[in-house]
Amino acid sequence: MVRRFLELLAREASAVEFEGPIIEARAAGADPAEIERLELAKVEALRVRQLLRRRARREAELSALFDTAGDLAALRDLDAVLEAIVHRARQLLGTDTAYLTLGDPERGDTFMRVTDGSVSAAFQALRLGMGDGLGGLVAQTARPYSTADYPADSRFHHTGTIDSAVKEEGLVAILGVPLRLGRRVIGVLFAANRSARPFLQEEEALLASLAAHAAVAIDNARLLQETRNALDELSQAHRTAREHAAAVERAALAHDRMTSVVLRGGGIENVAAVITEVLGGTLAVLDDLGRPLAGDADAAGTDAGVFEAAQASRALGRTVRRGELLIASVDVGGEPLCTLVLRSGHDLDADERILERGAQVCALLLLFRRSVAEAEGRVRGELLDDLISRPGSPGLADRARRLGLDLDTPHVLVVARHEGQRERAAFWASSQAAIRHGLAAARGEEVVLLLPGDDPGAIARRIAAELTSSLGQPATAGAAVPRNGEVTAAYREAQRCAQALVALGRAGDGAGAAELGFVGLLIGDGQDVPGFVDSVLGPVSGYDARRGTALVDTLAAYFAAGGSPSRTAEAMHIHVNTVTQRLDRIAKLLGDGWQEPERALELQLALRLHRLGHTTSPQSVENGPI
Repeated sequence: MVRRFLELLAREASAVEFEGPIIEARAAGADPAEIERLELAKVEALRVRQLLRRRARREAELSALFDTAGDLAALRDLDAVLEAIVHRARQLLGTDTAYLTLGDPERGDTFMRVTDGSVSAAFQALRLGMGDGLGGLVAQTARPYSTADYPADSRFHHTGTIDSAVKEEGLVAILGVPLRLGRRVIGVLFAANRSARPFLQEEEALLASLAAHAAVAIDNARLLQETRNALDELSQAHRTAREHAAAVERAALAHDRMTSVVLRGGGIENVAAVITEVLGGTLAVLDDLGRPLAGDADAAGTDAGVFEAAQASRALGRTVRRGELLIASVDVGGEPLCTLVLRSGHDLDADERILERGAQVCALLLLFRRSVAEAEGRVRGELLDDLISRPGSPGLADRARRLGLDLDTPHVLVVARHEGQRERAAFWASSQAAIRHGLAAARGEEVVLLLPGDDPGAIARRIAAELTSSLGQPATAGAAVPRNGEVTAAYREAQRCAQALVALGRAGDGAGAAELGFVGLLIGDGQDVPGFVDSVLGPVSGYDARRGTALVDTLAAYFAAGGSPSRTAEAMHIHVNTVTQRLDRIAKLLGDGWQEPERALELQLALRLHRLGHTTSPQSVENGPI
């Protein structure tokens, strides 16, 4: 009969079937000793059966742990590792749910990271302070804890938040084991049931083994992620370095091209062409006042932000972006020199470097031009100073010819008074002299120019307008024509003209003596009295000469009578209507405003000079007598 028990063990029979041999022996009338022997054999057989089942279960658990370790080792993503750990824990222990918390070093607590089988949102978002609840105690002590009935277990520090979440999830029996890396606890792995039951020591050991594998897998996944991040950063740094090197090389090649253009005698226009060819888009090169020097002036647009961007570029020493515009500006000693404005859709660092180098090359060209102009200006200024201060000195004509100036041709001497920067005014004057083949010199608050021409008024107005624009402040210009080579006298007359304009409230204007009326007659060295009389009375005296009328006499009598038509009629022994008709004619000939105080003063002065015998020109009277 003992053999029957071995057969039952061999086919893994249920515990109930081990009662069969004893029942059969009793039915066959076996003696009590035989029955007792069978009872002992049954007990031993059941012990062997239990041991075999435990070993089979242990073998299955070890196999599952081995499979788990393989699965975890194959995973590379941290989230996937955590989800696999919790899912396998729930499967191995056969619990209703499993979950995992990780430590938060910044807040000093643990937080729910992954759950499997959970249904409560509050539970899935739970945080446990160190020492709070079963999980907080495991994290704090680095020891496993279990309870068959957590809500009623007084060993743990219960908090309202934890108990509420546990109740909402419906958990009763909970087992927690630490996730350890060396002596450091990085989290807690849990298995839990929604009914009260104790956890066996074997289950605790199994979960602890899984936690040990899980901790290593978590650390490996973290290290792998850090390695990936480091590789990504290195790759990005390599790409950045490669792009930077390419940008620097591109900028260096462009700089070499621009330098080569300059060495071949090219100017700002050629440098601008190289920049446009390399970068594309449209380029404008502006001077210190924002006026175009080269390129496409429309590239700068009308945006007021270009001026502020140029200031920022000079302050920062690099290119500034404003939308589609790249602005690079260069100054020397705090004084703006030039600004490059590129309109381009590109977004490359090389564009900025190339534009910066282009701005530097253009600035060097402008400085070179300025140096040449200043050197030539000094020579021309010294000559003009000698013409003014040392008239008649030997060799002046030869010095002028070496500068390409023929003093025997008509010239106009201009004196421009200003209150702007002296250096800027002097540079502007020397540039004008070089361009117009004249001479220029700076004298205190004024610049003096000797320019080819024969119209003092027109040249003075042009000089006043252009110098005012350059300085940003009013410049007043007086002009005179040197007579018989007398530059000194012309200089003094031009000075008086400029002073007269300021005194008359016409600062910022330009004029010659002939355009200042009787004031010009007083300050002019030539004193062209007939010319003055002609400019003032010519229309009236010419009408008298052609028609045989007496408008000039009527006008003289009118002023002598204090502007009274009736007294004028009495003085001339004519009817007052005749006086009125003649005054209407005079008004048509002289134009509106002839009775204004200033105009009336000129007319009265011209009438007195006319009476003294200073007649008008033949062109005014058309060959008729006055």
